[in-house]
Amino acid sequence: MIKPKMTYSGKGSLIGLLGMSALLLAGCSGTEDSDSPVVIPPVEIGGVTLPAMNKPADIASVSADDYNQNTYGLITGTTLVNWVTDWPNNKPAGIEGKLVILQAGSGEADAEYIAPDNVNVFTYAVESSEWVETRSNGVVVTKSLVPSGPKMDTFLEKYNIDTNKDMVVCAMGTAGSSQAMSAGRCWYMFRYWGVPKGRLAVLNGGNAWNVANNALPVSKMASTPPYTGTASVRDLPQLNFALQATLEDMMAAVASTDSNILGDGIFIWDARSTNQYDPVSNGVDDGDDDFQSGAVQGHPNGALQLNFASLLNSSEGYTYKSKADLAAYLNGDVVDGASFVDGSLQGVGSGMAYQEGDTIYTYCETTFRAMITGFTTAAILGKPTRFYDGAMTEWHSLTSRYDSNGELLLPTDSPWRTDDVNRSYSFDKSVPVEPPANSEASGYIVDPYSKTAHRLILEDYEYKTGTSIDTSSSESSGKESNASTSNGSAPVANGCG
Repeated sequence: MIKPKMTYSGKGSLIGLLGMSALLLAGCSGTEDSDSPVVIPPVEIGGVTLPAMNKPADIASVSADDYNQNTYGLITGTTLVNWVTDWPNNKPAGIEGKLVILQAGSGEADAEYIAPDNVNVFTYAVESSEWVETRSNGVVVTKSLVPSGPKMDTFLEKYNIDTNKDMVVCAMGTAGSSQAMSAGRCWYMFRYWGVPKGRLAVLNGGNAWNVANNALPVSKMASTPPYTGTASVRDLPQLNFALQATLEDMMAAVASTDSNILGDGIFIWDARSTNQYDPVSNGVDDGDDDFQSGAVQGHPNGALQLNFASLLNSSEGYTYKSKADLAAYLNGDVVDGASFVDGSLQGVGSGMAYQEGDTIYTYCETTFRAMITGFTTAAILGKPTRFYDGAMTEWHSLTSRYDSNGELLLPTDSPWRTDDVNRSYSFDKSVPVEPPANSEASGYIVDPYSKTAHRLILEDYEYKTGTSIDTSSSESSGKESNASTSNGSAPVANGCG
C-alpha cells in the first residue's frame, strides 16, 4: 500500500503551532491491541520524511480481567516468581534478552530486593531523580518531566538495558503510594520513548506483600549497575510522544466553562485531593493546599476529581484494585465510598464520567500521583490516555499575578496565561510566591510570547529520529499586543476533540 505524501513548503510551515499539533499529537483513535506505528501519512520536510506516529489509543493496552494472566502491563507476583526462578524457560514469547527489574528503592526488612541471579535476572535500586528531569517547553521551565533522550541513554548505559531484547519490570520495593508513583513513572518514561508494551511491566504490590502472598524470592543485595550498556532510545522504532500532553494540548482540551462536556471526546482527570482541586470548597477557604510553586490554586476547566489513592489497596501491599472496580470508577460509579466529583464536589453519577471514545488527560501537582491514574487507564483499562506532565506546578505558574518582589510572573497579554475563567477555576494563594531562583529553576519563564509550548516534544523527536527541524518560525518575535488574536500565538484546537 502506498501511503500518501504531504509536502509542505515555506520556512517552518509544518513545525509551527498548527503543524506540530497535527503531526505529533493529533488523533485519539486506533487499534488498542496494536503495538506497531499507526499509518499516519508521512510528511516530507526539506527532503526528510518523518515516520508514522502512534496515537494514544495505540499506546494503550488492555489487561486481562485476571491480572495473573498478564505478561506485560500490570503483572502479579505469581508471574514474576515464575520468571525469576527460571527465566530462560519461563520468559514471555518474543523476549530474547535478560530480565531487568528496576526498584524504586529498597524493599521492607527481609524483602529488600527481588532476588537477582546476575546472569539472566538483574535487580537494581533506582534513585527517584532518575525517573524525571527539569526541562523547558519553550514557555516555562518545569520540574519532574519525562527524561530527555540523552538522560534516557545514560540510564540505559548505567543499567545495561537493551530495550529491543530485554524485559523491564518496574517495581515499588517498599509498598507505598510514593513508590507506586515511581513505578508508574518508570513505565511512563520507557513507554514514552517507544519501548514496546510487550517488553514492559509493573509489578502489582510491594516486595513484602509479594513475599507473603506469592513466595517472591528476595535478596539483601541489589545488582551493581555495570555502566556497560550500548543501546539507545534511537534504536526503538515506535514514536509514542503523544503519551504526553503538553501545556498547549491542555489549553486546547479544557472547556470554556468548568463542566465536563459529554461527547466532546475529552475526559480530564484530576488525581489530587479535593482541597487541592477546589481550595474554596463550599465557600470555605481551605488554605494553601497546593504545595507547589504556583501563584494560584484550583483546576483546569472541565476536570473531574478522583483521588489516585482510591485505585489502590493500601492494606494489600498497595496493589491495584480489580479491573472491574477500576472500570466502575471510570464510569462514575461509587466504589468503596469514592467516585468522580465535579466542581460542586458532588458525585457526577453512573454513566456521567468517562464516555467511550474519550481521550483521557490526567495530572496532579507534578504528575506523580497521576501515574497511578494514567497507568490504570492506559495499561489496565486500555483507554487512550495522555499525561499532562507539566501538571499544576506548571499550569499555576503561568499567571499574571505578582511575585514576592512585586514583579509580574507573566505579562498580562501573554497567550500562555492560565488564570483566565475560560481556562481555569482558580483562586489566589494567601501569600505571593517567591520568584524562581535562576533560569534553570522550575517556574522560570523562558518566553512569555513563545509561538509554541511543544518545544520538549520537538527536542525529543529530533534526538530520537536524528531529524533536524527548523523551529525558527516557532520562536517569539516579540511582544504580542493581543493574546487572543495574535498571529499564531494562541493555542491551536486539539485534534483529540
